[in-house]
Amino acid sequence: MIKADTIREAQNITIVELSKISKWAVNNKIRFNKHKSKVMLLTRRKRKERQEIYIHLNNKTLTQVQCMKYLGIMFDYKLTFKEHINYMAEN
Repeated sequence: MIKADTIREAQNITIVELSKISKWAVNNKIRFNKHKSKVMLLTRRKRKERQEIYIHLNNKTLTQVQCMKYLGIMFDYKLTFKEHINYMAEN
């Protein structure tokens, strides 16, 4: 998780940190599944700037999502947990 004042700053920090993680993974013979990896911009602010964020892993742009499941919890980009409540009510 990255904290930044602007989306561009978050994107730049994420690219740098993901580059470090990728180098570590290569050195330790670990491969990340780029098809399962996603990116989500978490915010409670009503920003006027663009909401898209472009992050690459192994020369593939990661898909940006509005909601994702992590360790059984559905997180949405506003952290309202509405998706998780709906998911749990259905199951």
